[in-house]
Amino acid sequence: MRIYLFIAAVAGGATYLFTPIIRHIAIEIGAVGKVRARDVHTIPTPRMGGLGMLLGFAVAMLFASHIPFIQGLFESTRQAWVVLIGAALICLLGMADDLWDLDWMLKMAGQLLISVFVAWGGLQIISLPLGSLVTASPSLSMAITAFLIVASINAVNFVDGLDGLASGIVAIGGIAFAIYSYILARTSPSYASMATLIDVALVGICVGFILHNWHPAKLFMGDSGSMLLGYLITCASIVMTGRIDPASVHTSIYLPVFMPILLPILVLFLPVLDMCLAIVRRLSKGQSPMHPDRMHLHHRMLRIGHTVQGAVTILWAWAALIAFGSLMILFFKAWHVLIGMAVVGAVLAVVTMYPYLKRRIPEIRAENEGAKHVRNGK
Repeated sequence: MRIYLFIAAVAGGATYLFTPIIRHIAIEIGAVGKVRARDVHTIPTPRMGGLGMLLGFAVAMLFASHIPFIQGLFESTRQAWVVLIGAALICLLGMADDLWDLDWMLKMAGQLLISVFVAWGGLQIISLPLGSLVTASPSLSMAITAFLIVASINAVNFVDGLDGLASGIVAIGGIAFAIYSYILARTSPSYASMATLIDVALVGICVGFILHNWHPAKLFMGDSGSMLLGYLITCASIVMTGRIDPASVHTSIYLPVFMPILLPILVLFLPVLDMCLAIVRRLSKGQSPMHPDRMHLHHRMLRIGHTVQGAVTILWAWAALIAFGSLMILFFKAWHVLIGMAVVGAVLAVVTMYPYLKRRIPEIRAENEGAKHVRNGK
């Protein structure tokens, strides 16, 4: 565990140190986002923060490749290097969008090509642990892998609308998934796990970047960052989920059997929910699914009356409830966990709606008083 904490610290420290340099470069080359109608910020802010996170991730992986405990992961398989190359390609695609605002179809085509390359390089869902082992054909495996990567990339991209929101949600999901992958790794002769390694490095770069990105942000992650985060958390999920044999894992740890499939969905529940709602909303209006608007979850939070910091903190809390609540099923009885989640969820619901209720309750009272006076007048 100490090795993983060290890798997270290296990733976070490198990202924190690289980010100011990237901010200066972004300003020099003109990667500065204009204030658009749907934006929350009011002054032009440099983008391209994803490059700082990519450098932090690369430094952490290079450090890890020279640590004896983890070194075998780099020697026995090329997955680590495929993930790193794919991360660089995804980040470069995002940087191109940060600079030139690429058409959404061109951007998605690039995402798909990179995802297919990564799958071809060996990062694939070979099997699905659904009670009994379900093995996919090579072509189906590549298709499922590419779809999951593209979907996650865009889910994180959709939720990246407030300072620190996307990086915080991904960090929370990464922590939950790192804990689970570490638990599974303890059942093997070596505790080393590529999924855990990717997750802890991911958490590190998120934390290192948040220190510069907290409201008011000095730098935005841009598509180079949101796409990178979505890509990395999905890669960690595929590395673990796609190669688990249920028969090889002790049932006391592996229960429920569907957790390896369910947990990756739950750690990105808010981004995926926001993306699905946006697609349905836009298609129902006859618009492109990528048509921008101000109806995302974070926009609704601001409309209710929350500050930027307040909205981000509350959405982080919801993400933590879903991710860690689902993880608790591994340690406690399911109905105990559900009761606890329901209680915490009720508290969060009140906190979420508090500004609206605070404003609306006096209005309702005034309306009732007015109606009362009218009745008395009659």
